[in-house]
Amino acid sequence: MKTNEFEKGKKFSFGDRIEYAENAIVSKHILKKATGNVTLFAFSKDEGLSEHTAPFDAIAYIVDGKADVIINGESNILISGESIIMPANLPHSLLAVENFKMVLVMIRESN
Repeated sequence: MKTNEFEKGKKFSFGDRIEYAENAIVSKHILKKATGNVTLFAFSKDEGLSEHTAPFDAIAYIVDGKADVIINGESNILISGESIIMPANLPHSLLAVENFKMVLVMIRESN
């Protein structure tokens, strides 16, 4: 097992594999490859990621809690069990409306 990835061939629960930290964002790599990443995050209330863009699409899946995912200026409130695709090259940001855990899947395009 690589130290930056979860152990392969062993079952796990996203929600149990990461803990909240007060006034912080915690992240863990599930898989990290040249072709893309799957990362687990835990955001404490009022924490977030400032507006940025990425050169490829990303899927955010909310495991627990409530988040505001703002894409190109449009607010999208997501709760546990909901997902959204953040399109490549559009500005987006995230804000923890309450504590939330998220799986972020980013797939790079090959040329």
